[in-house]
Amino acid sequence: MNQQGLAPHESMELHEALNFKTLCLAKSKLMQGLVFDQDLKALMQKDVEQSIQAIGELQAIYARAPFQTDVPQSRPTSILN
Repeated sequence: MNQQGLAPHESMELHEALNFKTLCLAKSKLMQGLVFDQDLKALMQKDVEQSIQAIGELQAIYARAPFQTDVPQSRPTSILN
């Protein structure tokens, strides 16, 4: 099968989905500490495991994005200081 890159709009949509899934994962992990019902806690743990798998799959697809760039080592200086 011929591996093609992603169009820019597909890359942006995939980036949004990846961000959303990452936020959902963080929320599920944080909320597990507040839940006392074991059935609900088990369901939330299953969601965490599935989210980790889904994020890995999305990252593999995102690697074909046409506009990847290196992450800079230094951050910009704040203009407020």
